[in-house]
Amino acid sequence: MTESMPFLEVKNVTKLFAGEKISGVKNISLSIAEGKITAIIGRSGSGKSTLLNLIYGLIDPDAGRITFLGERVWGPAEKLIPGHDQMKMVTQQSDHLNHYAKVWDNVASLLPNTNLTYKSAKTTEVLQQLRLLDLKERRVADLSGGERQRVSIARALVANPKVLLLDEPFNQVDASFRDNLQQDIREIVRQTGLTVIMVSHDPQEVLSLADELVVLKDGEVVEAGNPQQLYQQPENLYTATLLANGTVFNGIKAASLGIATKKKTIMVYAEGFYIDKNSIENLCTIEAVLFKGFYEELVLNNGTVKFKTINLNVGAYQTGDRVSVTIKQFLTFEEGLA
Repeated sequence: MTESMPFLEVKNVTKLFAGEKISGVKNISLSIAEGKITAIIGRSGSGKSTLLNLIYGLIDPDAGRITFLGERVWGPAEKLIPGHDQMKMVTQQSDHLNHYAKVWDNVASLLPNTNLTYKSAKTTEVLQQLRLLDLKERRVADLSGGERQRVSIARALVANPKVLLLDEPFNQVDASFRDNLQQDIREIVRQTGLTVIMVSHDPQEVLSLADELVVLKDGEVVEAGNPQQLYQQPENLYTATLLANGTVFNGIKAASLGIATKKKTIMVYAEGFYIDKNSIENLCTIEAVLFKGFYEELVLNNGTVKFKTINLNVGAYQTGDRVSVTIKQFLTFEEGLA
């Protein structure tokens, strides 16, 4: 690949589906970096899975072009078996697994028998990478949902794809299992240079895992960048609400908390409020204290607006307490409330 040639490029791609309302993607252009994890995010119906399927070659675009290493990605209209040969896709479903076969056989079956030594070594390597080697003799039917997802990813990786596509891959996996699986994927990317493109609706997932974010709204890219940049300085209110737990205020409600701004809308992340028991300015009532482990989520109301904030000093406040609340940081947007 030459320096001037994009690794994977989507150029002016449109794919529309007619139904109760028009959905799909519209005139999307983006470039995917090699050896990075790119996450496509957006609300339900924004076109995330459609874009992923287009990149893989499972559906044909109505217009535009997708290229991988300088060559066009062919869709089912030109390719007998849809899906690019150097890409693999994993979804949240496990229907493609043989549930009555062992873990080892599910993964090894993706490799030919022309070199049995390599087949055994490669299967062992991938199972080790995904912490499945101890389960190699177990039937898939006897595994948990998270373990089955690991087997699905192992099957995808054993054939050495250049691109791994993940469509809501952690949706049915519990939190602790998900965190470990994400760490394993990051390590595989670091070791092998694998490129990962994933679709997700979970802000914690994409902020901790992805190197780059692509934000879709109504089938169009509204902004893109690295997670820290988009979290701290989003260009759109839509992006901020996707990535953060916070409260959106109009001008009147913002003024009730001591913020004067000519912008139509402000958003305060949950960590952007400061609480003081010893002040009488901007008094609010704590309506609920929600225990979250190492922190609490406080629901407050000043009579004009209700909002949530984070309290790290667990046990310091009770429902009904009157506290002073000031805003230490906030975002402003020209757009109104959606």
